[in-house]
Amino acid sequence: MERTTERRVRMLVLTALFAALSYVATRVLMVPSPTGGYMNLGDTVVLLGAYLLGPVYGAAAGAIGPALADLLSGYAIYVPGTLVIKALMALAAALLYKALAKKNWAFVVCGAAAEAIMVVGYCLYDALLSGSLAAGAAGIPSNLVQAAFGLVVSTLLALALKKSGYVRKEFPAL
Repeated sequence: MERTTERRVRMLVLTALFAALSYVATRVLMVPSPTGGYMNLGDTVVLLGAYLLGPVYGAAAGAIGPALADLLSGYAIYVPGTLVIKALMALAAALLYKALAKKNWAFVVCGAAAEAIMVVGYCLYDALLSGSLAAGAAGIPSNLVQAAFGLVVSTLLALALKKSGYVRKEFPAL
């Protein structure tokens, strides 16, 4: 019983840590996009959290940090969309990574799938906000830049972390 409680507390603390890291990564560089949103570095941490924490805790961390960044940066209109989109990104990346037997090449496949969710998700959310699919599509180029950066950096960091026996021991989802 105590071990289960200890593990649960540990995972909650790590989830909070990754939510904070994704908040900081989202806020550290905010480049406005044509649709009224912004490009950022947060996807890198959203994907890393998915690989290290697994689907449930990774999705929670990946949703909370960026949504909080939206809220505290004057982009409150994006909070509902960000919560759903980033949670789905992390959930998809973590589940797909596990399904692909945690192979190194899977980081690219999982990251690409997750980033596709982000690009399509924000296109649809921007279309909902503006009432026009064409206006929603205006953000696709900037979201693709953000996606490419998040995919490359998260893959490189995950590969480096996976080489560490300590990290593999502490984060069995990796």
